[in-house]
Amino acid sequence: MNARLALLGTVAPGVTESEVFRLALQHAMSELEALGATMHLRGPMSALRLVSAVGLPPALTRPWEIVDQEGPLAPARALQQGSGVWVPRRSDGPGGAADPGGATAEVPWPGTGLASLPVFSGKRSVGALTVLAGERGEPGPEHWDFLRAVVHWTEDRMSQAPPPAGPGQTEPSAEHLRQALKEVRVGAWDWDVRSGDLIWDEAALELYGTLPADFTGKIENWMRIVHPDDLAPTLAAAQRAILDHSVYEAEYRVRRLDGTYGWTQARGRATYDEQGEPLRMVGVGWESNESRTARDALGRALRHMSDGFLAVDDAWRITFANLEAEHLLGLSEEQLFGRLLWDLPSVREAPDLEHRCREAAASEKPASFDVHMADSGRRFQLRLVPGPDGRTLYFTDVTERRHLEEERRTTERAAAERAVRIAELTTELAKASTSQDVVAAVARRVLPPFAATAVLVQVIEDERLHYVGAVGYQDDFLELINYRTRTPGDPAWDVIDSGAPLFLSSAEELTARAPRLTGLPQRAGKQAWAFLPLTASGRTFGVCVVAFDRPRLLTDEERALLTTISALVAQSLERARLYDAEHTRSRELQRSLLPQELPVLPACTAAARYLPAGQGADVGGDWYDIIPLSGGQVALVVGDVMGHGLPEAATMGRLRTAVHTLADLELPPDEIMGHLNDLVGGMGEASYVTCLYALYDSTTRVCSIARAGHPPPALVHPDGTVHFPKTDADPPLGAAEPPFETVELEVPEGSLLVLYTDGLVESARREIDEGMAELARMLSTAHQGGAVSTEADLERLCDTLTAGLLPTEQQAADDAAFLVARLHCLPRDRMASWPLPDEAIAAGRARRHVREQLAVWDLDDLAPTTELLVSELVGNVVRHARGPVRLRLLYGAELICEVFDGSQTMPRIRRAAETDEGGRGLQLITALSERWGARYTPTGKCIWTEQQLVCPNGADGPDLPDGLGDRSPEALERMFLDAADLDTDA
Repeated sequence: MNARLALLGTVAPGVTESEVFRLALQHAMSELEALGATMHLRGPMSALRLVSAVGLPPALTRPWEIVDQEGPLAPARALQQGSGVWVPRRSDGPGGAADPGGATAEVPWPGTGLASLPVFSGKRSVGALTVLAGERGEPGPEHWDFLRAVVHWTEDRMSQAPPPAGPGQTEPSAEHLRQALKEVRVGAWDWDVRSGDLIWDEAALELYGTLPADFTGKIENWMRIVHPDDLAPTLAAAQRAILDHSVYEAEYRVRRLDGTYGWTQARGRATYDEQGEPLRMVGVGWESNESRTARDALGRALRHMSDGFLAVDDAWRITFANLEAEHLLGLSEEQLFGRLLWDLPSVREAPDLEHRCREAAASEKPASFDVHMADSGRRFQLRLVPGPDGRTLYFTDVTERRHLEEERRTTERAAAERAVRIAELTTELAKASTSQDVVAAVARRVLPPFAATAVLVQVIEDERLHYVGAVGYQDDFLELINYRTRTPGDPAWDVIDSGAPLFLSSAEELTARAPRLTGLPQRAGKQAWAFLPLTASGRTFGVCVVAFDRPRLLTDEERALLTTISALVAQSLERARLYDAEHTRSRELQRSLLPQELPVLPACTAAARYLPAGQGADVGGDWYDIIPLSGGQVALVVGDVMGHGLPEAATMGRLRTAVHTLADLELPPDEIMGHLNDLVGGMGEASYVTCLYALYDSTTRVCSIARAGHPPPALVHPDGTVHFPKTDADPPLGAAEPPFETVELEVPEGSLLVLYTDGLVESARREIDEGMAELARMLSTAHQGGAVSTEADLERLCDTLTAGLLPTEQQAADDAAFLVARLHCLPRDRMASWPLPDEAIAAGRARRHVREQLAVWDLDDLAPTTELLVSELVGNVVRHARGPVRLRLLYGAELICEVFDGSQTMPRIRRAAETDEGGRGLQLITALSERWGARYTPTGKCIWTEQQLVCPNGADGPDLPDGLGDRSPEALERMFLDAADLDTDA
């Protein structure tokens, strides 16, 4: 920097201003790594003139050749502030707020911004030096110091530069000014305010009607030629401009050489000394006769224009009114002139007019609004335009136009509303899945805009009309018209046969067309109808009837719209009917895979629910089951195959069958879950199944639970407390690794056990923990409200849980199944158990125990048969198994006889030949008992039989196998005991 300043210091004084500017701009641009630089100097009429530019093409500098000193551009800002300014370039592009300084260029303005500093001559600013910054951006402090030093050097060399030749002189002489402006069409003048000296060029002399010989060079020369009426306001305007440091503008008349007066306009600005005193005023003038003539013509046009026109001053007093305004206000121009606008009677008809006009005038912007005249009922559009000396108001009668516009808007609004309703109807019909959804959509979207009150949709089934949905009718009326056969003149059948809509505007019109339907309108409570055919795929399959409570004559447009709507409804209804059929088949399939009814068991009383998902025709994979087992045991099962569809339903059916098979084998819960896990694992990776298996023993009141990825059951104690067994659930079936964990719970008599799938307690609105807490609350509340013991109580509880956890207004995204079981225990006095010796005398002791216990239970009629069964069971154990041996009798809904031993060898029934001495024992057990079987125990096995307490149909006893029927029980007993070589002690 110092080197550049030193280099500039070597420039000898006396170089021309243009050379000074060129050197200053070049060094400033180079030091700041700028893209270019400019120099502006003050010119006449508050303008800055571009005198030098470096590094910038003409396309960019052309808009900057003349810059308003009062404007927003960077050089003007520097002069206004008297110091350096930085104007950054924004990203909006050239010309606008984003342009540095606001210039509009033909090409995009480059660089990052403009740095500009004022140039002074003494204490008066005479110009500005501006640098277009490159990527470096805003100058730093050291660069600003360098720019100031360059400006100081420029100011010093400008003061020493020789005066420019020609029109560039800063203090032009009178002769020079005349020569410079000789070719200009306007006259120029230079007035010395203090001395009164006046300089006119030749154009000014001609403009102001003065011969050169008559020009005195004094301001009085000008004052003598001004029209006397215009002199005072013109001098006042000049004085006001000098005091306000503003631009002087005036229009006045001057006397010409021929003695006539002509209109001229003048514009100028004053200059001031260091103390702010005015020195001179320099300006221009030109003839304005033509513009004045144009204004006069404009006045005549305003006077006779078809719209009302008023001009008012700042006090809202009328200064001009055209003929139409006189007519509208009811007064002549003479009567209106000078009057306050708000005092006019016709204006007072619009009470809010004054407020709205004053509010618009306060904004100082043109405003337009409508005014309604209460007495005449006319409507006018008023446009108010503020000006420097008052306001102008235009009145246009728009009564008819507004009426037409209102009609057009009403029509457009109605069309838009119809379009919106059709769009809404189309959207709803696209979402409709069932026929009922379609009817509900028509009721919501079609009935209101037509002021209709009912809709009925009927389709053909077996040559009869069957209604699939209706809104606005009583049930008895729907039953009356359901499955209606063809009737001559029946509008519904006629529409179906013709495929064309039919519109009946009154009940008389209906009965005249179909006399057999007389009385039907009264039954329905309707007075007008639109019968719309439902046609899809080239076939008319039904009719949609839109009804009205009053006689109604529909317009052509309404009829066309209803006909269009009926086509949309037909397409949706055809699709919905296919869905209904598929949905019905799917639901029937799923229902067939679930238990048709729950078994009635002494161990539990139960009720269950299955609730499909709210949307979709696909079936789900949730299921529940109650499986009766031997020895007073019952298995409670609930499971969930994830997903929806026929494959999931088929998987559910396979698993339910597998659970039944495994449960009949009387395997422990963990082994059953292990077999199910293998089964699901073999179905592929896509299968995902949760399951809970609970085994309840009514003789011990112990419930053994195993679960795979399933929510825990809810156990409701007799006191109403709800408990969720806290166990670590194994992974879902197919992903688990056996063995499964089994949890054993001792269940108090009368407790409730609730098994459920996650669809009952979990949804998009509710986490599973929240759902389980709500389930517990509802179970506790229901239990405290009274005993829940009978099947009816359990059914009511299921309804309560369904309404509370799965309300009908919320469509569930997942299926839900749950099972509520009240568990019972077998009383102690209904159970008897004895240990038996592992030797031949065991059979005799067993028979004795049986006779004695059945006598206590008053079941002596069953004693002979039961002794035979016990003899066979104990005899087999003593002969083929090993001890310890134990006998147990259970007196419940049936008489159960159980023999326990320490062997896990299971008996197998076979058919004995006539020559075989043995092999008929299990055949005898089958004949004598209702059911029999065997199950494993932790220490061996148990062989059991069940006998009905009363023989069915009054039969004398059980049928025996071939070869045994002709023998008495005593003979059969001796035969089996002899064959087994066992003790015959009775």
